[in-house]
Amino acid sequence: MEVPAIGSERLRVCPECGADVPEEERFVAWCAECGWNVDPSGAVEPQPGRIEAARRRLAHRYGEQLLADIEQSRDRPPPRSSYRALTYVLALTVHGVTVALFVLGVLLVVLGWGTMLGPVVGALSLAVAYILRPRWGALPKDAPVLERAAAPALFALVDEIAAVVGTTGVHVIVIDARFNASVTTYGLRRRRMLRLGLGMWEVLTPQQRVALLGHELGHYAHGDTRHGAVVGNALHSLRVWYYLLAPTPHPGPGALVVNWLTFVPRWAVYGMLVLLDQLTLGAAQHAEYLADRTAAQAGSSAAAVELMDRLLIGASVETELRRQAVAANTRVGRAAPRNDAGVGLWASLAAHIEAVPEREYERLRRVSALRGHSVDSTHPPTHLRRRRVVTDERYPGRVRLDAVGNAAIEVELAEARRRLAGEVIRDHFR
Repeated sequence: MEVPAIGSERLRVCPECGADVPEEERFVAWCAECGWNVDPSGAVEPQPGRIEAARRRLAHRYGEQLLADIEQSRDRPPPRSSYRALTYVLALTVHGVTVALFVLGVLLVVLGWGTMLGPVVGALSLAVAYILRPRWGALPKDAPVLERAAAPALFALVDEIAAVVGTTGVHVIVIDARFNASVTTYGLRRRRMLRLGLGMWEVLTPQQRVALLGHELGHYAHGDTRHGAVVGNALHSLRVWYYLLAPTPHPGPGALVVNWLTFVPRWAVYGMLVLLDQLTLGAAQHAEYLADRTAAQAGSSAAAVELMDRLLIGASVETELRRQAVAANTRVGRAAPRNDAGVGLWASLAAHIEAVPEREYERLRRVSALRGHSVDSTHPPTHLRRRRVVTDERYPGRVRLDAVGNAAIEVELAEARRRLAGEVIRDHFR
């Protein structure tokens, strides 16, 4: 049943409780009173694979437990910190297996020529050791990489925020098109890299951008065992082992025997991976909550809360980019060449997201709580992170990105924006 529109707003009656429900063409009609149709798809967050599903369950459980602990006793040490030594023992054990495989491979290749089997097994052992080797990271070759000389205003902002959160800046900034941002290290010297996704950066206000940088740099300030060279590479090795030992689907007689022989090692690897996850997840999630606090300290509590809301619209950003890619490719050959089609892509995306009303954000917040939405399988649920920032001490923000500074950064990002807009138009149309 519908009721007449009031002003420019069209209303309908909620079939559950009879309350008035505003209707807009772009957004889901739902009832704020009883929650009718708040999540019409009834979907759940995707859980691809056994490991990812287990990690999500752990993340959600730890997120709730940890937030309760933090709210009862602020600034308590990270949970399970007493297990730090055990974490490194397990990680070094994993690396010890890799070293043992390498040594065994060398010995069999060098000394095993008395039989044909020795060198073959040795070569296989060396190949597995190579696959399991520690990764030190490298600069990407498929994305714009900015150094200080090319982006002095952006690096100055990063340095200012880093000083506020208690760390140092970064060596390079990588720009890509994703709805994401992250920090990491690369190379044997462990140089710092900040990765900014324009899908996220372009839909944020200046202060929300400061909060985003405050959060990411906060990971350097507070540390995260998972992202360290020892534990991070051990987790990688265990995931590779699990993949290598995965059973062959629809096996023949020979493959069936292999599946049975690898059954126990496969589950041993899975058990160690889950154990290492459990030992590190509490501290990792505590680091996320601390990084959210540094986001508030740098950009303001209000900006940090708004940033949390922006995390919920990733699907809308992806949909809008795909729509613009289709529209741009449709125009190619008739109105504008492909290289010029993406000039306004990022501005159009920002305008599209800016038009999202508060009512839609409220619906997404409710859906987030229902589904347990999180950025990935290691982050606490987003609605818990938001609640933590809302209930924490109020911070006015110690870094201000004014119009002049923001404009200077826009100029420095112009070439990357142009290049990535063209890639979005090309890739999303495939």
